[in-house]
Amino acid sequence: MLITSTDNKKIKELVKLKQKKYRDIDNKFIIETENLIKEAYIENRLEEVYILENEELSFNVECPVYYVTEKVMEKIKSINTSKYIGICSKKDSNEYIGKRYLMLDKISDPGNLGTIIRSAVAFNIDTLILSDDSCDVYNDKTIRATEGALFRLNIIRENLEEVLTNLEKLNINIYGTDVTNGDTIDTVDKNNFCIIIGNEGRGISDKVKKRITKNIHLKTNNVESLNVAVATSIILYELNK
Repeated sequence: MLITSTDNKKIKELVKLKQKKYRDIDNKFIIETENLIKEAYIENRLEEVYILENEELSFNVECPVYYVTEKVMEKIKSINTSKYIGICSKKDSNEYIGKRYLMLDKISDPGNLGTIIRSAVAFNIDTLILSDDSCDVYNDKTIRATEGALFRLNIIRENLEEVLTNLEKLNINIYGTDVTNGDTIDTVDKNNFCIIIGNEGRGISDKVKKRITKNIHLKTNNVESLNVAVATSIILYELNK
């Protein structure tokens, strides 16, 4: 089927998903690039695909596929070079899986969040916990930065104080991060932890700080602090050793 009009009902519904409120209402989100579509399909999250006319995916998918004109693709894409758009189902979790947790306290930059998600998968984090006021996992910048890792990680979005109470009941060690004070990473339990990363500018909130049992920090040379995604990636690498 070739869709030629931007007034087509399905195209109008797709465009709405660029806004968070409609992603939340429909429980769906948009992905772009062939690689992300393949990752979503492998993880059984892909619902529909929209392809620029005269183009083809390099693999087969068992879901509805629609072809669109260049004019329609211009309407729905966010990346200038996009030829493929996928619609995926959201997968919100409330499961506490494993013993290696990463908690993000009000992360506000979508690119940072996407990079952190990618590193969390690379370094064997079982569950990522996001505060209610962190940026949206399904923002297009976040999704692109994950490079598909989004589909392979258990993610909980919840009030952090409630989560910490639940983790304490599970006897999970609660570790914070501090740019100036704290112990080195080799002093913590690397198989049982929740490591808390704070906001890019303000760090960890006071209410969450009170629940921390130990702080760790990275030693740096002539630099006061690192980008939060870079620092988190290094910490997760060290914890995975």
